[in-house]
Amino acid sequence: MKYLLEDGRFPEALKSMDEHQLELLSYEIREYLLDTLSKTGGHLASNLGVVELTLALLKVFDSPKDKIIYDVGHQSYVHKILTGRKEALKKVRMMDGLSGFPKRSESEHDMFDSGHSSTSISAAAGYAAARDLKGEDHAVIAVIGDGALTGGVAYEALNCVGHSGSPMIVILNDNEMSIGKNVGGMSDHLKKLRTSSAYLDFKKKMKTTLKNIPKVGEGLYSSVEHLRDSLKYAIVNGAIFEEMGFKYFGPIDGHNLHDLLEILTLVKHMDQPVLVHVVTKKGKGYRNAEQNPDKFHGISPFDLTTGKVLKEAKYPSYSSIFGKKLVELADRDQRVTAISAAMVDATGLGAMAKKYPKRTFDVGIAEQHAVSFAAGLALDGMKPVVAIYSTFLQRAFDEILIDVCMQNLPVIFAIDRAGNVGNDGETHHGHFDLSYLSMMPNMTILSPKDGRELEEMMEYALTLDGPCAIRFPRGEAEPLDDVEPDYSRPISSGEPQILKSGNRVALLSVGKMTGEAFKAAKLLEERGIDAAVINARFVKPLKEEVYSLWLSDGIPVVTIEDNSEKGGFGSQVEDILRKYHMNNSCLRIAWPDEFVRHGSTAQLMKKYQMDAQSIAERVEDFLG
Repeated sequence: MKYLLEDGRFPEALKSMDEHQLELLSYEIREYLLDTLSKTGGHLASNLGVVELTLALLKVFDSPKDKIIYDVGHQSYVHKILTGRKEALKKVRMMDGLSGFPKRSESEHDMFDSGHSSTSISAAAGYAAARDLKGEDHAVIAVIGDGALTGGVAYEALNCVGHSGSPMIVILNDNEMSIGKNVGGMSDHLKKLRTSSAYLDFKKKMKTTLKNIPKVGEGLYSSVEHLRDSLKYAIVNGAIFEEMGFKYFGPIDGHNLHDLLEILTLVKHMDQPVLVHVVTKKGKGYRNAEQNPDKFHGISPFDLTTGKVLKEAKYPSYSSIFGKKLVELADRDQRVTAISAAMVDATGLGAMAKKYPKRTFDVGIAEQHAVSFAAGLALDGMKPVVAIYSTFLQRAFDEILIDVCMQNLPVIFAIDRAGNVGNDGETHHGHFDLSYLSMMPNMTILSPKDGRELEEMMEYALTLDGPCAIRFPRGEAEPLDDVEPDYSRPISSGEPQILKSGNRVALLSVGKMTGEAFKAAKLLEERGIDAAVINARFVKPLKEEVYSLWLSDGIPVVTIEDNSEKGGFGSQVEDILRKYHMNNSCLRIAWPDEFVRHGSTAQLMKKYQMDAQSIAERVEDFLG
């Protein structure tokens, strides 16, 4: 039997396939996704949900002439399979393999390097404007999830496109999910649209009845179009998209190929902005993913039969330690509140939400709002904790600076996934938070070396009267073996902590890199180099007088951080050396001034010479 997916002419091969063949192909694609991603890991549930939609898009439209832009890009694996990258998907998110997101350098069919939510309509609007200015004639399509519509930038784009009247198609992929369950007014509105069977039945019956009237049927149907729209507003509680200037079609069953092909063919040449509302099921075709779409949003290699991840964690994650400690703090202080941007469980807030639902706020994919909302809570005496991944907190730069820091408000930022995150690549690495937060007046920045220190820092942060950021990495909080910290200097002292004395070189480390520094010191000791290891704990403020005293003998200094080399911890240490006219030589070990691609964290650490072995070699070379 010749499998349709083996045809090497995609997407051109889709043009000659009938609906029955496309249905068969959809089954093959789901089987291929499951077989491949169970071995590699990746974003599974979202891709299982868009198989038919992607098939229909690539059959009706002519990519790459027609521009298809995927929001975030979690759902782009099917697009990659059908645009010549089927075999390459076997190395998705691996070193030197396919990106887990659309990437222009990979294919002419990828129109926008994405990875962050809610930007596709804006990018598509730019493509449409460029097309109009050049007098060209091709379609522009933005595919955006209902979760992404909780992001404010999506509404800015909708407003702009609707006002311009430029022909463009927005496909709203409505699966009721982002990573977690969707929240908010738009989610409620879409639910009403999704379930408005009264309107859909009325519309279908009216069309059939009027058009069957001899001679005058077509005219009657056209003349009551305005009445039909009025009834839609009455039954569906307002079609918000049509108010914004879009022609709305839907809801459409996103797994019915016939309906998808019919509606996409209809809207392809419409001379105005169009929004097609498509309802899909995240995890479609795989029971484990359908029942637990959040678990299978992004998953490590797993057993296909049971759905269980193959490699179990040895230690609790930083996220879980944070979440457990936060509940303990909330038990003691009723002012403690938690804020998530559509990632309650992913950031460890699940237990807090369950025990204190009224003190836990999920604002959707709206990081800017989350921070300003926290500022309001703090102004009225609450102790808000904003839990957001480092890469996404970047989106709220202005709100952190102006709404929180300028007013010196006691908002705690729990910055998860800080530093290198591995397989998700350049759009998701948290390499920049130490740099952009360090420049903000009034901000305190802490970074724990392990889980115990994270808990201590959370206790300390609640005692502060101003903003505090606690940044911690992705994954397990592995304890440091053979380390006997100097507890004579508690975190409240604001001072760094000596983990190992040494007189040849001082390794000043931040956060998880303290473990690498300690291992490197052991390797250096074997080579006859006595290295001190100092756990900075604070990235801001730095106790300048302590550092200047400890380094006053001119000992060579090596700073080690899981952050960009530009503007981070190392830069601040060098500022101290210059300020106090110290002649210590200094080596900065950090991520280079570039966007680091994807691969496992261990591979990337080795490639960029940031693992313990490489650190030891670099220090040895540095000492000459």
